[in-house]
Amino acid sequence: MRPSLPPLNALKAFEAAPRHESFTRAAEELCVTQGAVSHQVKALETELAVKLFNRERQRLIITEAGRDYLAVIRDALDRIAVGTERLLQRQRAGVLTVSTSPDFAAKWLVHRLGHFAEAHSGIDLRVSATMHHVDFAREEVDLAVRHGDGNWPGLDAIRLSSERLFAVCSPKLLSGRGRIRAVGDILKFPLIHLDSRSDWGNWLRGVGIDDADVTHGPVLNRASMVIDAAINGQGIALARTTLAAWDLINGRLALAFPESTPLSKTYWIVCPKASAAQPKIATFRDWLLAEASNDLRQLKSLVGTSKTKPR
Repeated sequence: MRPSLPPLNALKAFEAAPRHESFTRAAEELCVTQGAVSHQVKALETELAVKLFNRERQRLIITEAGRDYLAVIRDALDRIAVGTERLLQRQRAGVLTVSTSPDFAAKWLVHRLGHFAEAHSGIDLRVSATMHHVDFAREEVDLAVRHGDGNWPGLDAIRLSSERLFAVCSPKLLSGRGRIRAVGDILKFPLIHLDSRSDWGNWLRGVGIDDADVTHGPVLNRASMVIDAAINGQGIALARTTLAAWDLINGRLALAFPESTPLSKTYWIVCPKASAAQPKIATFRDWLLAEASNDLRQLKSLVGTSKTKPR
């Protein structure tokens, strides 16, 4: 068994006192009272059965035994300080593994990774794009970006941003005589669908157009594919704020019409509550939030709002 060790506060008091040759100044360094330092040193002397200091003419003189012990204690405290700093550096830097969906990775994250690397060169970012929700207890993942309602018990969850659903297309489709002048003109173009053709019917009803024929146009199973098809001029697509932001801001996409509908589900930054305050996790989370906030500021002049209810 490990032999019992003196209290750490007593050792810290003992180490500080000879540097200052005063219990009073040692107490100021340690942010305690002079009486507390004196008591801790006396208790240490009692426990060790060794006199560590002599008090001569209001001066504090360390004994020979105290000097030998002080060298050991200072070496131990220095090792603890160095080890602690190394641990904190690993927490601030090192590998950060992030799990997210393929759509979020492709349409939002990959465009910005260079910015993060420039600002935080000490963090080695690893991105895993997957459809399943990561199990933090079993998988070596530090943080995830999930789509949903934010209700994941046991996890720290922060909403990335609010989202709306709007119609987007290639800027080329907005020029010429056949360009869109009213929301109903969208129906003149092929409609690009995600998973089923119900998406367009629901959206059009939300902006006041009932019984529209939405049976034309391709059905794709990935939101990133839908957006890329729109960029390529294959028709009009519905896109959520987060996934379309980069292409809208950079002119690869345009709003087919400013009308939009709000969405109740959005993207969330999640991690175990126990690790939420780790420096490298907090750094990446703050960066994600700053990027999303900047997107919303730039999109504000592009995206119209509606009075329809979230769905």
